Amino acid sequence: MAGRPGYGPYRTRQVLAQPGAEAVLAEAVSLLVDEGAVVAYEVLNTLDGLGPAFLTKSLYLAGQALPDVEGPRPLILDSVLAGVLRRHATKVGRAVGYEWSEAIAKWIWRDSGWSSHRYDVYLRWMYAADERLAAASIDWPAAPDVLEPALFSAAWDPEQPYRRVLTF
Repeated sequence: MAGRPGYGPYRTRQVLAQPGAEAVLAEAVSLLVDEGAVVAYEVLNTLDGLGPAFLTKSLYLAGQALPDVEGPRPLILDSVLAGVLRRHATKVGRAVGYEWSEAIAKWIWRDSGWSSHRYDVYLRWMYAADERLAAASIDWPAAPDVLEPALFSAAWDPEQPYRRVLTF
């Protein structure tokens, strides 16, 4: 979760040392409960040094600790998952005849710097994919936060959505 050895604690200290960081974190958690993950993402994204991967991991953990949150529970989005979505979007675009799909997919699912809108798109896609898997009668556990590590580890491929790779 912390990337390079020692970088996580250093980054955490830098983020928390910013004036107002505690208030931003508190506001994000409050907004997660009242308005949802996308609004909380937008607020957390104002902290310098808090990249989207660490930001979404923080939101995910907060969402797990809270009994209720508005809208879909937060999920983790990092460069590995963006790469999976980039490859998938490119392949789907080409399959329907859009030769420019790779350039668009590279822009939309770049490795970092995602807006709250992009995080919203990601959450919607993950929840929709999870619903389709659950409806496919393949013993999918119907949990979007299980889909995230399946995509991350390449245990599930969106190009072969009904091939069972994981054992639950």
